Amino acid sequence: MIPYGKQQIDIEDIKSVVGVLKSDFLTTGPKVNEFEKKICKFVGCKYAVAVSSGTAALHLACLAAGLKKDDELITSPMTFAASSNCALYCNAKPVFVDVNEQGLLDENKIEKKITKKTKIIIPVHYTGLVCEIEKIKKIADKHNLMIIEDACHALGGRYKNSRIGDCKYSDMGIFSFHPVKHITTGEGGIITTNSKKLYEKLKSLRNHGIAKRPDKNSWYYEIPELGYNYRITDFQCALGINQLRKIEKFIRRRRDIAEKYNKAFEDDENIEVLKENENQFNVYHLYVIKLEDGKIRLKLFNYLKEKGILCQVHYIPVYWHPYYKKLGYEKELCPNAEEFYDRIISLPMYPDLKDEEQDYVIKKVFEFFK
Repeated sequence: MIPYGKQQIDIEDIKSVVGVLKSDFLTTGPKVNEFEKKICKFVGCKYAVAVSSGTAALHLACLAAGLKKDDELITSPMTFAASSNCALYCNAKPVFVDVNEQGLLDENKIEKKITKKTKIIIPVHYTGLVCEIEKIKKIADKHNLMIIEDACHALGGRYKNSRIGDCKYSDMGIFSFHPVKHITTGEGGIITTNSKKLYEKLKSLRNHGIAKRPDKNSWYYEIPELGYNYRITDFQCALGINQLRKIEKFIRRRRDIAEKYNKAFEDDENIEVLKENENQFNVYHLYVIKLEDGKIRLKLFNYLKEKGILCQVHYIPVYWHPYYKKLGYEKELCPNAEEFYDRIISLPMYPDLKDEEQDYVIKKVFEFFK
């Protein structure tokens, strides 16, 4: 079977983890700090706080930004639910803004959704394509809002001359290290920022809210506000460090795979590809194509599955989920996102995808339409 995505783990990755397992520190040790510094250097930010998952990163970022009960958070419905669940975790309200033809948050529709309760905008760099983040920042600055970039799909991505995660156009950036992402720590995530104040707050919040008192004994600590156990282990970070050494190779391979798909499908009237524009450098966490409608999508999905190709659909609009329906969200809230969802399918995309496997995928897609 050919999956839509998977991790690439080599012997050096395994050795890096085993080395930590034989060391004195399995968690809260030196590898966490080392991983954070290497991420800072890679994306070009001042500070980074590694945590147990991308979801934990989103939650802590919202807490550090001061999101609280009855506040509102603007985000995209074309994303994994964590991008809006983080608002619910803070007893705040997710507000969904429709998407453009690339599946990205439509910056031209944001201001209509801003109210006195709005505190944060979370643009989602869907599939590895980057939102028009400079335009979004201008809107946020005008209304005194914070921006948290959900860059879980976009490690290594670029907007103009800015690398995603450098926080040139945002207050914080969020990455995930789930196995299907660009690099993996098994589970894990990280928050990047250029604000020392946010950095110190995030460090405390990931460790139960614990704060040290320099005027007290070295063993003394206090919990001035509620935090969480969102720590990441040293052996996860060791894996992340070794994976990060290969990130440029991973990205080149993903872009090569995407280019081959693009060339194969460019003249096919049954398939529409998502193209990057001049401001975007796509790192292709996913390779998504658009079809005519949902009926064709379902037939293709099942046909490819029969042929040993496991595709996926990213994503069901978040507010369609039963939990969100119970909160009062209804269909037709974001018609572009719903039409986009009805037409999309994610084809296999990961660095270990062999040329002959990709050729097989392309061949079976063409066979279906014949």
